[in-house]
Amino acid sequence: MGTKCRVIRRVSGDPRANSRCARPSRRRAATRPEPAAPAGPGNARLCEHDGVAARKGPATRPTDAPVTGFLAGVPDERRREDARRLCAMMQEITGEPPAMWGTSIIGFGTYHYRYASGHEGDAPLAGFSPRRQHLVIYLASEFADRYRQALARLGPHKTGKGCLYLTRLDDVDPGALRELIGRSVRVHQGIDRASA
Repeated sequence: MGTKCRVIRRVSGDPRANSRCARPSRRRAATRPEPAAPAGPGNARLCEHDGVAARKGPATRPTDAPVTGFLAGVPDERRREDARRLCAMMQEITGEPPAMWGTSIIGFGTYHYRYASGHEGDAPLAGFSPRRQHLVIYLASEFADRYRQALARLGPHKTGKGCLYLTRLDDVDPGALRELIGRSVRVHQGIDRASA
């Protein structure tokens, strides 16, 4: 019973390259993970659900969902107001209107990326997500190394590889935040390569 799910990897026509999908299941997971299919033309990763195969796309892409509706649904009033202010700031910095990317990210503009591995896709020039514990701002990868001076002026924050976590917008220096977002946008546009 239930949906039968398996991932079909076509690697140069090799029919032995089948494996299960990463979709959650009540069945026990395989003990040995399948190697990923190499990127390149002719290689497709298909997921078959009830006999219907569909090419898997990027998990986060622009949607037609209204940003205003998403912001209105943010449960915490303070976080909702911070999200509205951040939305206005990012729109002013990028010159792009806000758009929903996936179900919980508000993005502005778009840029195309390509890794040395061959993986490529599109992402917002700037974006954020009003999560329960933090406002998560998505910046250029390794921004903590690139913009140490701006981060030192910012105020209370946490960082990840490409994420800046803020608890309250009122607790940070708006000039430093604008600088971080603006420089990250320029990196994504290929303009700013400095590491100051």
